[in-house]
Amino acid sequence: MGLRLGVVQLVVISLVCFSDAQWRGGSTNNQKSNNPMLAPMRFPSQLPGRDPVGVQSKQLLQGPVEKLTWSFPKLPEEPEQPAIPFQLRQPVPINSVAAQCGENSVYVEVMEDLFGTGHPLMVSGFTLGGCAPVGQDNTAQVIIFESELQDCGSKTTVTENELIYTFSLTYTPQDALSGSVIVRSPSAMVGIECHYPRIHDVSSNALMPSWVPYAATKFAEELLIFSLKLMTDDWRFERPSHQYFLGDFINIEASVRLYNHVPFRVFVDNCVATGVPDINAVPSYSFIENNGCLVDAKITGSSSHFLPRTQNDKLQFQLEAFRFQQENSGLVYITCVLKVAEASTPTNAEQKACSFAANRWVSADESDQVCGCCDSNCGTRTGSDQALKDPRWQSVSVGPIAVKQYGSGQV
Repeated sequence: MGLRLGVVQLVVISLVCFSDAQWRGGSTNNQKSNNPMLAPMRFPSQLPGRDPVGVQSKQLLQGPVEKLTWSFPKLPEEPEQPAIPFQLRQPVPINSVAAQCGENSVYVEVMEDLFGTGHPLMVSGFTLGGCAPVGQDNTAQVIIFESELQDCGSKTTVTENELIYTFSLTYTPQDALSGSVIVRSPSAMVGIECHYPRIHDVSSNALMPSWVPYAATKFAEELLIFSLKLMTDDWRFERPSHQYFLGDFINIEASVRLYNHVPFRVFVDNCVATGVPDINAVPSYSFIENNGCLVDAKITGSSSHFLPRTQNDKLQFQLEAFRFQQENSGLVYITCVLKVAEASTPTNAEQKACSFAANRWVSADESDQVCGCCDSNCGTRTGSDQALKDPRWQSVSVGPIAVKQYGSGQV
């Protein structure tokens, strides 16, 4: 037993000594052993070309790095707005104030749409020298003032030849009166003057007034604006194109704009068509005559007719398109004599709008009996003569109207 232990200890000591010798590179014949178990071992820090700190080793252990795909988010792009037809609407100046100077008072009418923007203003914002309106016409949207010459803050000026009374018509927006920080309409002030000539006469004889009485100037003060327009199929707008084809209906609207007067009803006394803008040119075609009889349907068998009236200040009719024979241009000019009568006056033989349909005459004003004279003579006055001397008659034209044939290159 003791002998075995001694042998084991001797073997271990030999192995240790041998390993140490090999580690030191010492062998009895100075040759390297081919036994891997006897090959010298080295620590990593002792290997050539190695990072002693081990940074590279750590990087290799992390594996390949993926490419970054994240980026800063982009703001969404607004789609481009396509070009649209647009035209800035400019307010049209209008005659919105009218005054009548009497012997000892002044009468003023103001349109509620003072600035011509299409938006009526608040009536309470208007004053005449601090005086409130005395009346209002809701139908015509007119505000009425009336004052003695010495009242409502008037100022008197005397010159060598005249005595002048001056009034101030003012408009103050309600927004400004209520203390609001915004306003939607501007303030306005309109000066109104009444001029009276001075008569240098010191006798005791009665003086005749030098001004013209109101009754004599009533029609001169009235402003009547007649118009003749080509309208769209729905009658809502003026037609932007004057081109038609044979078989089309030409929608024509006669109208009158009224200022400072009682309501009027408009009529078409007569209409003539020509190929050039000369009412006396040849050829010509008279399709409304005899004080408002639309004879085109009876002469040619067309469907031309007046539409039933819906407004006193407008009269609409449809004319079937036509061309003049042997006129290659295809152009048509229409000239009509328009007239007005007080809306309270009943229609009569000289103030009517009659169409021929179903072999009889019918009225646009639902008074067919006034059309009985359309086959004979309805009056002695001619529109051409009256339009020259009466402000309630006026000659109005529209054109050129280009009428084409289907399938034809002619205009």
